[in-house]
Amino acid sequence: MTSRLKLVFTLALLAILSATGWASLQLPMWQTPRAVATHPWFIATLVDTYLAFFTIWLWVAYKERSNLARGIWLILIFGLGNIAIATYMLIQLWRLPPDARPADLLLRRP
Repeated sequence: MTSRLKLVFTLALLAILSATGWASLQLPMWQTPRAVATHPWFIATLVDTYLAFFTIWLWVAYKERSNLARGIWLILIFGLGNIAIATYMLIQLWRLPPDARPADLLLRRP
């Protein structure tokens, strides 16, 4: 289970980093045209995205035992989005033995 998930999240991270790097070279994020930034679908997509980030962070907050780690991951997820999420998943996956079950990934360790 872990090796397939490691591959999936590594490929996802590489795709996100590639797309973000390419987009940054085309146009800095702070130069997003006003017509785009104020478009209703752009705003709806941002709300949807950040609620999904918050949902994932709730799981991260469950998994992490210290408030400092929870706070750092909240900032990372809200600041870097799926880059932070894929990184968190890879960290969790590399900590597991190769024969781990899905519950070992999803549930808090004793």
